Amino acid sequence: MQEPPIYTLKGVSLAFGDNQLFESVELFINRGDKISLVGRNGSGKSTLLKVIAGLLEPDSGEIFIQPGIKISYMPQEPLLDAYPTLRDVILSGLDDKNTGQEYKADIWVEKLHILDRQETKNASGGEQRKAALAKALISEPDILLLDEPTNHLDITTIETLEKIIADFAGAVILISHDRMFLEHTSSATFWLDRGKMHRNNKGFKHFEEWQEQIINQEIIEQINLNKKIAEETEWLHKGVTARRRRNMGRLRRLQQLRAERREQIKQIGNINLNLEEGDFRSKLVIEAKHIFKKFGEREIVKDFSTRIIKGNKIGIVGPNGAGKTTLVKLLTKRLEPDSGFVRIGKNLNEAYFDQNRMSLDPKKTLWQTLCDKGDHIMVHGHYRHVVAYLKDFLFKPAQAQCPVAALSGGEKNRLMLAVALAQPSNFLVLDEPTNDLDMDTLDLLQEVLDDYEGTVLIVSHDRDFLDRVVTSVIYMKGDGSLYEHAGSYSELLLKNVNKPLVPAPKKALSKPANKNASPGSKRQKLSYNQQRLLNVLPQEIQQLETEIAAIENILSDADLYARDPEKFTAQSNDLARKKEEKEEKENQWLELQILAEELNA
Repeated sequence: MQEPPIYTLKGVSLAFGDNQLFESVELFINRGDKISLVGRNGSGKSTLLKVIAGLLEPDSGEIFIQPGIKISYMPQEPLLDAYPTLRDVILSGLDDKNTGQEYKADIWVEKLHILDRQETKNASGGEQRKAALAKALISEPDILLLDEPTNHLDITTIETLEKIIADFAGAVILISHDRMFLEHTSSATFWLDRGKMHRNNKGFKHFEEWQEQIINQEIIEQINLNKKIAEETEWLHKGVTARRRRNMGRLRRLQQLRAERREQIKQIGNINLNLEEGDFRSKLVIEAKHIFKKFGEREIVKDFSTRIIKGNKIGIVGPNGAGKTTLVKLLTKRLEPDSGFVRIGKNLNEAYFDQNRMSLDPKKTLWQTLCDKGDHIMVHGHYRHVVAYLKDFLFKPAQAQCPVAALSGGEKNRLMLAVALAQPSNFLVLDEPTNDLDMDTLDLLQEVLDDYEGTVLIVSHDRDFLDRVVTSVIYMKGDGSLYEHAGSYSELLLKNVNKPLVPAPKKALSKPANKNASPGSKRQKLSYNQQRLLNVLPQEIQQLETEIAAIENILSDADLYARDPEKFTAQSNDLARKKEEKEEKENQWLELQILAEELNA
């Protein structure tokens, strides 16, 4: 017999004044569920999470919680000012019943690498976020509610959090704009759309296909009922499918641009940077040669050279504190290197976007913010009507005359992007542009950047966004060393960036030394068996990925355990085994690939 849900909402509704956020919502949470809660900005996701946490009372409906169930909640903007140090933040997650369990703080400090003795008021956003996560986790709740947990976290910490959630025994509900994070953590999806709740017993990676099915069914029903699609849902209904088809063409073009960037990097690596090649010179945006920068005894950038050509879209990634913003300042000549040089191409017109530094006048209307006089705005050499341009950024025509003060946080972010991207430029610098943006706005930003004909530098921790947009990734390890990979962040992961980028190959991969070889001789190619493995391992890895996906699909059946517990256990064990086998093969392929590159160097 299946275990009953540990938490249930029945017929729950909530409105703020005339704004009906959701109506007759029904949901249940089973022990161990990993749920992504998705929906557009303003749809009520965060409010629903507060209802589940017991912080808000619904207007109507019933809530059932199994006795003894403990719920822990981390809001999108945790209020931590009352705690002197980050350790105090973490310990505040323990209640009076947890006396003597302060040692648990040390566990989370180690797992999340928290600077726990640091004063909270002086801690970075990333350190504060890690402490808030530890506070939510330390009491070992049955239900963990996380609202935008990846904001301000670097990629390494996000990947650590993914493993923590995978190992967490309780149920988890996640709100996040980070697609890759949701794909890696969720096994079910709640979609809150125009006040209604939809549930899919599959993880977020199946969301777009499922969403499209629901939208198409809705369109058919509306046509049959002879109802006009409401204006506020027109973009959702008509845009999602077309957008996805356009994205397929964009993906093909991005692959071509990455191939071009790969050739550019290869040329840079094989030529004297003093040479003035015609093609490079005419399209040159930035040239950096052997730049070095340190603050005190800490090396931020050491001996880095690159050339950025017109049309390149470069992502900069690395741990918090690695020096990503410093690198941007060096490449844009806001900061001089200690040695080496940087030069900027002619006629460069830069636009810089940083959410933390941009400001909007709350008294101005959206129209006035974009255009003080007249009704047209120049965007990338073309005149656009202000209302049409605002519609590009998902604003309704009626909002054009609304004051900025009336916008939600997500809408203000959208407006800031509209202002930044309307500036005449051929070079965009985007410092964490994806923070606090919903998925629709991320899709929009992706399209805008894809159509942008200039050059882009992007600092971001959003791995999926980088995969969709950039032609290459500069990875900063944090020790001053930098590495540029022509391709996506996901491809860079195959090079195992959490370890040294060029680790020494394992001894098992090397042939025994030839006693007759001269002291200076060096083997210049892989053995037959090594080369064969290098060729066949990608196919074996792909086959394992297919088998893993098939097992995950079987396990997504919420009733499987109750119906056939033996099958559930067997499939779970098989899944763990195949994942381990896949990881071993990926590491083996990586070692062989590195060895091949070293031998051919």
